[in-house]
Amino acid sequence: MNNLFSYPFKIRLLSKEEGGGYLISFPDFNECISDGETPEEAIKNGFDALQETIDALYNKGFSIPEPFSGSKSKNKIASEISEN
Repeated sequence: MNNLFSYPFKIRLLSKEEGGGYLISFPDFNECISDGETPEEAIKNGFDALQETIDALYNKGFSIPEPFSGSKSKNKIASEISEN
């Protein structure tokens, strides 16, 4: 199995209308998102959610995608914080 932290992620600042804080998503796992009040909290919560997502996929017999298989770029820096 791949190292959990080898999967790329993106962080987006949530607007006040969206509740504020930060949203984290994983291009390799469309079904896995999380949030937090700070970028650091979003990352921690996101990787907790990613572990649960991978465990659920594995337990149901689904294949686990390789890191960067769902992202458009193949670089190692796929995280970003945008204000949009």
